[in-house]
Amino acid sequence: MLTALSFSYTVNAQEAIKLYAGKAPGSEHWKQKEQQVYSELFKTEVVYNVTDPAILVYKVPDGVKNTGTAIVIAPGGGFQSLSINRDGIDLAKRLSEKGITAFVLKYRLLETISNDPAKEMMEKLKDRAAFEKSAVPIIEMAANDGKKALQYAYENAGKYGIKTDQIGIIGFSAGSTVAMQSVLNNNSDFTPGFAAAIYGGISAELLQKPLPKQTLPLFLCAASDDQLKLAPRSIQVYSKWLEGGYPVELHMYEKGGHGFGMGKQNLPVDSWINRFEEWLQDHKLMNQLQSK
Repeated sequence: MLTALSFSYTVNAQEAIKLYAGKAPGSEHWKQKEQQVYSELFKTEVVYNVTDPAILVYKVPDGVKNTGTAIVIAPGGGFQSLSINRDGIDLAKRLSEKGITAFVLKYRLLETISNDPAKEMMEKLKDRAAFEKSAVPIIEMAANDGKKALQYAYENAGKYGIKTDQIGIIGFSAGSTVAMQSVLNNNSDFTPGFAAAIYGGISAELLQKPLPKQTLPLFLCAASDDQLKLAPRSIQVYSKWLEGGYPVELHMYEKGGHGFGMGKQNLPVDSWINRFEEWLQDHKLMNQLQSK
């Protein structure tokens, strides 16, 4: 049985929940301290050196019809940091206002030894093969954190008015790997009923995994000019779902780069969130959108 403990946190979540009672398995001896800083490179707030995996809870406000849907949100950041606002909290607030309970996931990361995790990540990416190899054990831990977050949503469905057949997950960049691990590499009873991957970099190894036994709708979005050259990965995932006869929707924008999230660039990519909400509505996972 998952034990979740409340604790205070600097962001204005209604509730913050630790995913493990005591130290998280695999990182019991980590000494780094969690920090949050504004990244000049990413132009947004990032969290780094996460050792205590947790979820930040955004409940459906009073006066808003609860759809019964819940979404775990896994921010991106190259497994070095978490784009906590643009890939997490900003989306959680928006979805909660539309009847969806949102859980922003803080999963475990590679250690940052400076106060600039974005710069450290870009330095490591100069040798991409070495970086990806060093990240393997961290990815496994982060994936386990994502599965724990889903477990929490299942086991506390009554507390939040969640319907257990309407629990899903969305991931951005590295967070897409966390999300898709819960879809393609998950032997637990706590699997998502729908998923979304935004500018994801899902590995070839994960793509070789069989499709989930139960039909799972998938939403994908990326930009062709992604600086990390990850756009083809979204197309590969789309093709896998399409070939399996599973429901899938892909939006590939010409411009937007990597890490656009909930930011604004005055480009068509800014409207990806509207397309996602329409998709949720089409699958009866969100309240009726207002006509424009």
